Amino acid sequence: MPRRLAASLPLLEDRIVRCRLCPRLVAWREEVARVKRRAYRHQAYWGRPVAGFGDPAARVVLVGLAPGAHGSNRTGRMFTGDRSGDFLYAALHRAGLASSPASRERGDGLSLRGAFLTSACRCAPPANRVLPEELARCAPFLDAELALLRRARVLVALGAVGWGAILSHLERAGVRVPRPRPRFGHGAEWAAPGGPALLGAYHPSQQNTQTGRLTPAMMDAVLRRALELAG
Repeated sequence: MPRRLAASLPLLEDRIVRCRLCPRLVAWREEVARVKRRAYRHQAYWGRPVAGFGDPAARVVLVGLAPGAHGSNRTGRMFTGDRSGDFLYAALHRAGLASSPASRERGDGLSLRGAFLTSACRCAPPANRVLPEELARCAPFLDAELALLRRARVLVALGAVGWGAILSHLERAGVRVPRPRPRFGHGAEWAAPGGPALLGAYHPSQQNTQTGRLTPAMMDAVLRRALELAG
């Protein structure tokens, strides 16, 4: 799949949502959309790959793992409709990057200012685990999105998988990434020579937010630093 997939974000989104390259992920996302969670049994699930969402002029891009089975896989918008999204959009709103602290569904009027949300994998994976070959098949979508987000200055990795996906993207883009690679951690920071700054943050999953491993103050600190670096 060529890196240059589309000349605009809307055209790229059309390519993404039609992707069926990973049989395991296609089967799982569609099964979840068919069976549904009891609380959402009367809703129509998206059940397709999920494209990035946000400001085309974003200077800060946040890269997560993959859509949640009953979050983005249900609503069709990144980090929308589950607890991870509730935590993240509240933080983006406090940072002045989101128009609302809550994101419930596509078409709810929420918008991002100066920020863009995307992920390393575009389909909800079983048990939230993506196989290396599935990440490799999805990588051209991340490359294409970041190529179109020409004003991006800071890439925030939400979790270790996002961190690895960003470093791999930078290598494919010609940036010299040192070996061993910079290590992921909450608050970790690396400046790509001639490229964007990279920041690490724990993923806003319930496993992290409900255990106190990731607090609102910790997320706020990373976003403040991202805004500083973005100028």
